[in-house]
Amino acid sequence: MRRSMIPWRVGVKQTIRKKTKAIADAETTLENLAVNIEEMTAFSAKLGTEIKNLEKEVGKNQAALDKATEIRMKQQGDFNGEEKDLLGSISALKGAVTVLGKHNGASLLQLPADHLKGIAAGVKKAMDTHPDTGLTLAQTQVMASFIQQSQDPSSDGSYAPASGQIFGILNQMKETFETNLAATQKDENANTQLYEEVKAAKDAEIQAGQKQIDVKTEQRATTDEKNAEAKQNVKDTKANLAADEEFLAMLKETCAKMDAEWEARTKTRTMEMEACSKALAVLSSDEAHDMFTKTFNFMQTRSKTSSLRRARAAEVLRAAAKKSSNPRLSMLANNIKLDAFEKVKKAISDMVSALTTEKADEIKHKDFCVEEFNTNQLATEKKTREKDDLDTKIADLEQTIKTLTDDLESLKAQIKEMAVQMVRAGEDREKENKDFQMTVADQRATQKLLNAALEILKGFYGKKNETFKDVALAQQEPAGPPPPAGFKDYSKNKQAGGVQGMIKSIIDDAKAMENEAIVGEEDAQKAYEDFIKESNTSTKEKELESTNKMAEKAKSDQVLVESTEARDAAIGELETLSEANAALHQSCDFIMKNFELRQSARDEEIQALNQATAILSGAKFDEE
Repeated sequence: MRRSMIPWRVGVKQTIRKKTKAIADAETTLENLAVNIEEMTAFSAKLGTEIKNLEKEVGKNQAALDKATEIRMKQQGDFNGEEKDLLGSISALKGAVTVLGKHNGASLLQLPADHLKGIAAGVKKAMDTHPDTGLTLAQTQVMASFIQQSQDPSSDGSYAPASGQIFGILNQMKETFETNLAATQKDENANTQLYEEVKAAKDAEIQAGQKQIDVKTEQRATTDEKNAEAKQNVKDTKANLAADEEFLAMLKETCAKMDAEWEARTKTRTMEMEACSKALAVLSSDEAHDMFTKTFNFMQTRSKTSSLRRARAAEVLRAAAKKSSNPRLSMLANNIKLDAFEKVKKAISDMVSALTTEKADEIKHKDFCVEEFNTNQLATEKKTREKDDLDTKIADLEQTIKTLTDDLESLKAQIKEMAVQMVRAGEDREKENKDFQMTVADQRATQKLLNAALEILKGFYGKKNETFKDVALAQQEPAGPPPPAGFKDYSKNKQAGGVQGMIKSIIDDAKAMENEAIVGEEDAQKAYEDFIKESNTSTKEKELESTNKMAEKAKSDQVLVESTEARDAAIGELETLSEANAALHQSCDFIMKNFELRQSARDEEIQALNQATAILSGAKFDEE
């Protein structure tokens, strides 16, 4: 009976051990999941707040950019209108200066009335359009008188300028308007540059904010998904835990009942065997033999053949008992002297049946042990390989995570360095642009100054020098002695053309330098824009790569956790297998080691019992 219970006990112990470990693992898993759910919930809420703040910040930046664009459009519209008016006024003044310049002098011919009216109308429009003429009050009054006289219907239709005064005033107005135009264009360029810088900065801020929104939105979605999975895992784990606890409680209750029943049955059987042994000892004593002889007349004359058969059967059993050290055979040998043949043969038959059953049970036990050892060995080898594979996988994952961490740090440093380089490039570009603005302003001022000088020279050297000739022709030769010799005929400086050519050459050089500076500025601006574009593209690529590596690292971290848990589970199962193996050795080593000897001894006992039965039944065996 005890042997038949051994496999059941081993299996139950293994089941209890596995369920206990599963319950402990489930409780640990629930604790970890509770912590993870709390952390992920807090992280999701934090990401939600950050996303809202980023959306507000992006909205503010977009509103600021829209406002700046609106202001810029208004500035550009105002500039276009003012530039158009200034260009028109400058063109009108240039025409007036050109016309008046041809007739400026002491013998200035009278201009047609319609020419004067056209000039006056153009000057009046310019003065009305641009109050800031740069004229003094006296000059303004002179111009007002000129305009009024030119437009007076009662005028005789002609007008003679007073000592080039109108010509000079118009030149001054033209220069003032040109200066105002240059200043307006400079302000427009500055406003354009400022707007581009503001736009670039706001676009970068909006793009960066939107990128952070996208990243955090993705992180939040991933976190919420993992949180939902964790909550479902909690639900499933609790269900499995309740089922395991219920099963374990039932199993322990059943085992306790069976253990109690087994102990009671074992105790009863032991007491029964002790009682039978004591009773047999009493009945086998000499005193009982004498008593049975007197009372029941057991000492009747037996046949000589019966006595010999009893003696021979007892001798066979006694020899077998001595060889196998089996007290039951020795007791049975003694009983042959007292009991009837049929009773003795039945006892021998029962003992043979018991020995046969024990033999069959022992064979089953041995087969069970062999099978369990093989199963345990195969399971242990499989789990050992699984653990080794998990160890290798964990090592690879740890190395991968370390590599990804290093790559992320490197990408972060590169992105930061590119941001610094873009800031420095922006500062350098701003400095270069300021140098460009200064260079262009200087070259344009030089051209303006040289053009003014050249116009003066052209105004003088471009006229026919007939002043003295006209005066001489107007004089009549007086009567009397001839007058003293006058001045020689005035002629222009022969080198005037070379000076004007040199000034033109300098103006051309200044224009060339201006154009060169503009081309250089355009090239520098294009190079800066290309650098910013490439840097932004590279930053996006590295940020995308960083995001991918973060996702890969998170996945590797998750796989590492799962692999570590699987390895720990494999180690636990190996420990369980080791304990089961130890229990098997404790239960099976003796039987496995002495199986053949015990089977042989039991066969000899059965043979002796069968021989004793045969002798008692009248069989004869040759004496050795």
